[in-house]
Amino acid sequence: MGHPAPQGANGRPAANSAGGTPQQYLTFTLGGEMFAVAILNVKEIIEFGTVTEIPMMPTFIRGVINLRGAVVPVIDLACRFGGQPTQVARRTCIIIVELVEGDQKHDIGVMVDAVSEVLEIAAAEIEPPPAFGARIRADFISGMGKVGGKFVIILDIGRVLSVEEFALLTQFADSDPDSAG
Repeated sequence: MGHPAPQGANGRPAANSAGGTPQQYLTFTLGGEMFAVAILNVKEIIEFGTVTEIPMMPTFIRGVINLRGAVVPVIDLACRFGGQPTQVARRTCIIIVELVEGDQKHDIGVMVDAVSEVLEIAAAEIEPPPAFGARIRADFISGMGKVGGKFVIILDIGRVLSVEEFALLTQFADSDPDSAG
């Protein structure tokens, strides 16, 4: 069911770099909490399908999927945040995000309980991450967005993977002879 990332929703042009322009975020649920990632990082959303497990990987790395000939690693976010591995349910999805490391771009699949909607959150409605009290590491959080009186945890998806883990994943993806370069 590969959906393209919903960009420019509601017919609005893409946000420019003006400070007051609201940014668009894709929101999703994980363990009953609402999270968001910047829509600019999101390439597409796919149904959870067959994930090939890789031996000797950390538990939060569920494995890899074949996405149109490319090997894409899949991360179980709930597990990465120190929780139990996600139980696959009817609404479980994989969000394909693009991470930029130096001059290289890498696609990573992020496993979530359910995708919610695309929201615009103005910069004025985003507070810095809490210094303590959050269930996940503060360095994973880029801010706390206020939406309808509730907080949405905005993730810094680039920090959810450490440099070493990222190198391990890209090394694996690059070593697969079937992957499309």
